[in-house]
Amino acid sequence: MEFLRPDFLLFVCLFVLLGLFIALNPISRTHKAYLAFHFIMMLWPLGQVGVRSTDIPSYQHFYLTVSFVALSLLGPGWLAFVLFLTRRTHYLRRPPRLLAFLMPAFLCAASAIVNPFGQFLRPEDGQYGDREYGPLFWIMTFVQFAYFFIALLHMFNAHRTVRSLNERKQLATSLLGMFVLTVFAVLDLLFNVVLSPWLGVVQGLTSAGIVLSDICFVIAIYRYGVFDLVDTAKHKIYEQVETGIIVIDEGCKVLDFNRSAVGFAQPVKGETFDLERFLMSGQPANDVSDFLFRYRHHPEDRIRTEILLTDGPYRSVSLQISPLLDQFKSLQGRIVAFFDVTEQRKLIDEMNEKNEALHERNLELIAMQDELYRVNKKLEQAAITDGLTGCYNRTFFQHYVEHEAFLCKQRNVPFSILLFDIDHFKQINDRYGHLTGDEVLRATAEAVRSTLRSFDLLARYGGEEFTVFLPQTSQDEAQKVADRIMASVLNNKVRVAGETICVTISMGIVTDENDEEAAAASDNCTGSADIGGVLQALFSKADVALYKAKNEGRNRVVVS
Repeated sequence: MEFLRPDFLLFVCLFVLLGLFIALNPISRTHKAYLAFHFIMMLWPLGQVGVRSTDIPSYQHFYLTVSFVALSLLGPGWLAFVLFLTRRTHYLRRPPRLLAFLMPAFLCAASAIVNPFGQFLRPEDGQYGDREYGPLFWIMTFVQFAYFFIALLHMFNAHRTVRSLNERKQLATSLLGMFVLTVFAVLDLLFNVVLSPWLGVVQGLTSAGIVLSDICFVIAIYRYGVFDLVDTAKHKIYEQVETGIIVIDEGCKVLDFNRSAVGFAQPVKGETFDLERFLMSGQPANDVSDFLFRYRHHPEDRIRTEILLTDGPYRSVSLQISPLLDQFKSLQGRIVAFFDVTEQRKLIDEMNEKNEALHERNLELIAMQDELYRVNKKLEQAAITDGLTGCYNRTFFQHYVEHEAFLCKQRNVPFSILLFDIDHFKQINDRYGHLTGDEVLRATAEAVRSTLRSFDLLARYGGEEFTVFLPQTSQDEAQKVADRIMASVLNNKVRVAGETICVTISMGIVTDENDEEAAAASDNCTGSADIGGVLQALFSKADVALYKAKNEGRNRVVVS
C-alpha cells in the first residue's frame, strides 16, 4: 500500500510526462538540459516514497539523502534550464562563472550526504520517518530559494524584453510553473517543518509543486514550441555547410567549431585561436596590417580579408570575422568564418585576363581608327589640293566658288576673282630645269598665300597659272589685294645652285559688283547651272585681262 501514497503517484506522473516528452519532441541540446532537470525533479518524490516504504533506518537515510541531494540540485537545475529557455547560456561559458554557479549546490548536496554530527537532519526515536532538521538544512533551503529568485529575475527580464507574442506566452507559462513550485515548496516547509508539531505532516506538497510546475513546462514546450526543430536544424546546417566556422570568446579562446573548419585552421577547443599565425601560413592577397589592428583593438567590427593557402592544394580563402553581441550590445565572442573562394577567384582572374585582352584589343582598334582617320584626312586633303604647291586644285576651286558666289548673289554682296601666272616661266624651266621650276612654283604660291585673308581662297588653275577667289570684296579692295600680291612675289627670291631667281607675275582682275541691274538678274539666278554660267563669263573676262597684262609688258595688273 506504500505505492498508493501521493509521493509515489506523483513520481509516476513525472515519469509518464518524461515519456510523453521524449515521444512527442525531437532531442536537441535544450531538450537534453530539460531531461536532466526532469530527472532531478523525479528523485524527490522517489526518495520520499522510499523513506515510507521501509522501517530500516539506514535505508530511510539513503532515500532521504537521495531526496535532499535532488533538492539541492533542483535550484541550479531550474536556473540552468531558465538560462537555456531565455537563450542566456553565455553566462555559463566562463569557468569561473560556472564554478560559482555550481559550488553552492554541490556544498549543499555534500552536506546532505555527509550529514556531519547530524547538523543536516536527525532521526526521532531512531526512525527517519519523523526527523529534526539542523542548520545545514536551513542553509540548503536558503540557497535553493536564492537560485529560484535569480531564475525568476532572468524570467522577468526576458519576458520584458521579448517582442514575439508566442515567446511571451512561452515565458509566461514557464514563469507560472516556477511560481507554483515556489509556493508549494514554501507550504511544505511551513506545514511539514515549522508547524508539524502542531498540525501534523501533510504529504506530497513539494512533489505536487514539482508536478504542477513540470506540467506548465510541458505545456510551454508542446503548445508554444519552445523546443522546436529550429535548434536541431541549425545544428545540422552548422555541421554540414562547407563554410568553416569557429566560435571564440572575447579572449580569443576556441569555444566550438564545425567539421569544415578543420580543413582550414585545425582549431582545438579551449586553446587560443592564433589569427596571426594562420595568416602567416599562407599568402595574404593584400596588406593585412589594418585587418589585424581592427581584430585586436576593435573586436566589435565586422572585418574581412582574403588569403591564399599554400599548405596542400592552392586555395583562395575568404576570412570573415563577425562579433557576437547580446541584447545589450555587449561583446560575448566572435565568429570566424572561412569561405573557399578558389573557383570564384579563378573565374575573376580569367575575367580580368579577358578584360585586359579586350582592353588591349580596343586600344589597337582605337589606334587603327586614328590611323584610318589620319589616312582619310590625307586622302581627302590630297583630293582637293595640289600636291606640288599645297594650294587647292582646280576641281575643288570650281565647286567652292560656285557655292560662295551663289551666296554672294543671294545676299547682293560683291566678290572678285584674280587670275595670274608667272612671267617667262618656260625660260626658267629651260635654263634651270623642271626641279627648279617646281621650287619657283612652291615659293610663289607661298608668297601669295602670305598676303591673303583667312577667308580668301588660292588655287592652282593649271601649269604656272593661279587664281584667287575674294568673297565680299569690291573692285577697289581687290586692287589693293592684287598690289600686295605683286609686291610679295617681287620681293620673293628663290636661291638655286648659288643663284638667286626673282620672278614677276601678270594678273587680271574681274569683280561682280551686284549693281541694281545685276541684282535684278540675280533674282532669276536660282540654280547652279545659272551661277556656273555667270562664273564662266567672269573667268573669261579675267583671262582677257590677264593676256592684256602680258601683252602690255607683263609684271602688271589689268582690271576687266
